Amino acid sequence: MSTFDRPGFGHNPARRQALSCLAAWTGAAVVWTVAGGVPRALGATREGIPAMAPTNALTFVQISDTHIGFRKEANPDVVGSLRRAIADINALPQTPAFVVHTGDVSHLSKPDEFGQAREVLQEIRAGRVHTIPGEHDTIDDGVTGYLKFFDHDRNGKAWYSFDQGGVHFIGLNNVLNFKAGTMAALGDEQITWLRNNLAHVSHSTPIVVLAHIPLWTIWEPWGWGTADSAQAMALLRPYGSVTVLNGHIHQVLQKVEGNVALHTAMSLAYPLPTPGQAGIGEPGPVTVPAGELGKLLGTRKLSVVRGRHDLALIDTPLDHDLHTSSL
Repeated sequence: MSTFDRPGFGHNPARRQALSCLAAWTGAAVVWTVAGGVPRALGATREGIPAMAPTNALTFVQISDTHIGFRKEANPDVVGSLRRAIADINALPQTPAFVVHTGDVSHLSKPDEFGQAREVLQEIRAGRVHTIPGEHDTIDDGVTGYLKFFDHDRNGKAWYSFDQGGVHFIGLNNVLNFKAGTMAALGDEQITWLRNNLAHVSHSTPIVVLAHIPLWTIWEPWGWGTADSAQAMALLRPYGSVTVLNGHIHQVLQKVEGNVALHTAMSLAYPLPTPGQAGIGEPGPVTVPAGELGKLLGTRKLSVVRGRHDLALIDTPLDHDLHTSSL
């Protein structure tokens, strides 16, 4: 597993110095591909200008953890951060087919927060925005309030699937009965639905899964994992190309298990501590100098190319006007 870490969050001075160099390099958009089951960095673009995807590629953008309604010191203007991301999306040289939002649309699951989020997301000029709930979207009455604004299939369920460009997309809800410090789960009903859903999908079809909390255990004491993820992974493992996109931890981590590549994303609201950071019992918003915040928030562009099993990934911080450098 490799991480996109952040300078200043650890306690080792040498580690901080090395990460400072790394942050300078990753300030530009980094293009990733999965070859032979192993993620590889192909390089970084300058000035944050994304590389052009092949003309036969299905390209879409992932955003996550907008936390509309959050107004504390770590980011007093989350709507402004979201609008900056939308401006970047709308300026892409190739209009993405759609945008996926991997949860925590709102901060406190209030109707006005959901309403404002939906209104601002409509400023995206790409196709539909596909959302899934995060635990912050279920605080008041489970997914009931969230579904009033973001019911994907209008069937009262927070999980769904759709097909586009030869790819099968699956949106999951793994925040039901969420409780801080414990591992949330998908639940038996959803696992059964997933099994039935996949039964009609060819093993050669690329699959992209959206789930807010990571589908592997990153740090159990903080609840950074899904208790019954092994059941979901067993259903996904027979497929030749599976990409799992998560949010929740507000930083980029990745893991590859056979043909399954799992990726977490940056937030558009505020940073969180690195997994297991010493002295932290429960993770909360990390306040950084104002000039640093935009380097720790960002978006992700993905391209699926017909006839290939790999997805190209570009993670772009909101502040991406840095030139590449090397250690």
